[in-house]
Amino acid sequence: MENLSEKIAGMLLDIEAVKISPEKPFTWASGWKSPIYCDNRLSLSHPSVRTFMKESLVSLIKEKFENIDGIAGVATAGIPQAALIADAMELPMLYVRSKPKGHGRENMIEGSMPTDTTLVVIEDLISTGGSSLKAVEALIEAGYKVAGLTAIFTYGFDVAVKNFSDARVPFYTLSSYTELLGVAVQKSYIKESELESLKAWREDPGSWGK
Repeated sequence: MENLSEKIAGMLLDIEAVKISPEKPFTWASGWKSPIYCDNRLSLSHPSVRTFMKESLVSLIKEKFENIDGIAGVATAGIPQAALIADAMELPMLYVRSKPKGHGRENMIEGSMPTDTTLVVIEDLISTGGSSLKAVEALIEAGYKVAGLTAIFTYGFDVAVKNFSDARVPFYTLSSYTELLGVAVQKSYIKESELESLKAWREDPGSWGK
């Protein structure tokens, strides 16, 4: 029987939220060459997948955290996931922008919730963890307590693990790059001969493809 991580990975591949192309790599905003592109927002267009991920994230939060007062989404892709989870758990929700709004009240945090409450932050995807931890920092500076973070998927970069550890923020994901590769081979999305190169990218993404 496949485990949860493998099932989520299979769903992401089946709805083409994840595309793997080692021969024609994608270019990230950072300039990194990547054999994989992940857009978990596509799950929102598939009700059965959307519901399964929502229920899985709710279960993960209940398993890992206690006495949660609210949910916080990271803009932009974490916002719809946070809204679904907050609704399912009957909790208040707010979201965090990548930078303060340039007009009006110039808010970085949108929503109304008493400070000194405990939140779980929701992301869709973890790469280096930079944007997620920036949101966590903004919440803490505003007076909130952050119990930790959950996301649908992580690339499993060592730098992300270090960044979250240094910030003392626990994080948990439904699936990861390692499980994804195994499922991708089983489903014939990639060839077994491509695994070595794909694993090398995770270990050193900055140098891969150069």
